Amino acid sequence: MASNNQDLPEATVQNVLEQDTLKWVFVGGKGGVGKTTCSSILGILLSQFRSSVLIISTDPAHNLSDAFQQRFTKSPTLVNGFSNLYAMEIDPTVEKEDSVSSDGMDDFLSDLTNAIPGIDEAMSFAEMLKLVQTMDYSVIVFDTAPTGHTLRLLQFPSTLEKGLAKVMSLKNRFVGMLSQMTRLLGVDEEFGEAAILGKLEGMKDIIEEVNRQFKDPDLTTFVCVCIPEFLSLYETERLVQELAKFEIDTHNIIINQVIFDEEVVESKLLKARMRMQQKYLDQFYMLYDDFNITKLPLLPQEVCGVDALKEFSHHFVTPYQPSLARGSVEELQNRVAALKEQLKDAEAELEKVQKGKQKI
Repeated sequence: MASNNQDLPEATVQNVLEQDTLKWVFVGGKGGVGKTTCSSILGILLSQFRSSVLIISTDPAHNLSDAFQQRFTKSPTLVNGFSNLYAMEIDPTVEKEDSVSSDGMDDFLSDLTNAIPGIDEAMSFAEMLKLVQTMDYSVIVFDTAPTGHTLRLLQFPSTLEKGLAKVMSLKNRFVGMLSQMTRLLGVDEEFGEAAILGKLEGMKDIIEEVNRQFKDPDLTTFVCVCIPEFLSLYETERLVQELAKFEIDTHNIIINQVIFDEEVVESKLLKARMRMQQKYLDQFYMLYDDFNITKLPLLPQEVCGVDALKEFSHHFVTPYQPSLARGSVEELQNRVAALKEQLKDAEAELEKVQKGKQKI
């Protein structure tokens, strides 16, 4: 049974902004739903409540630079126009390639990474978290990669444990290469096997501490971003179930690119899209009746640059209201005027066609 968007309860992200104990805010969902825009705006809004905010993009596509129209690197950079908002972009696979020497010692790493897929990313992620923890930001917003990558990121603690066990099992076969391995891991060459294993143990300790924080709802929450379509609904459900499995708190869903009734005049395409969206909006509200669901309007243009992000941020804290209510006197007058204009254009076109036929 379909219902009007206006009949559905409205919510905002105000609960996230006001939870002053939060240290980690993850923003995730299917590719192409607007995660980067949402994480950027959450960072902007949080900067009004917190002393310092860091946005980290873990998506290899790195749209964060595009969103703010400013170049970011793997080091925190102050966002233009702010005094307490920073951003950085990390790409574990690139960092791994940058750090590996090309002198043939990669058999060890190849054996390790082939046996335990993701260990290289896990190690880079551990190093990044170690760096972040020393910077003492009030809150950190993660603009994550599409769902599958995000779920792998959450599995990093167990990945590192497996990696450590693999290193232990391989150490006797690769003793000669361990000194070269030390350079990769950034420890002094005079230390050998113990230093490498110690380094991995240290990473594992960091990840386990962060993992403990991730499972604390006072410190961490996950904001799911989606659009009102089947695949996005399916992906959101998968994400919510996986987060529950990992014991990570999530109670906010942002539904982006919603076509509100005011936008639909006489376009058959938009009417069809709105009916389709309404079906999935109803399912979102039925499945997640205990979540804070924020609906964002589909815009005719992209949200790029600080000014555009700030302007769009109002919809995150104040439920979007169509400027004209469907069925109101003003809305009906507008529709009548539009129809008269269309009729006028059609009559002129008909007259032109008829004159052309008469000439023939």
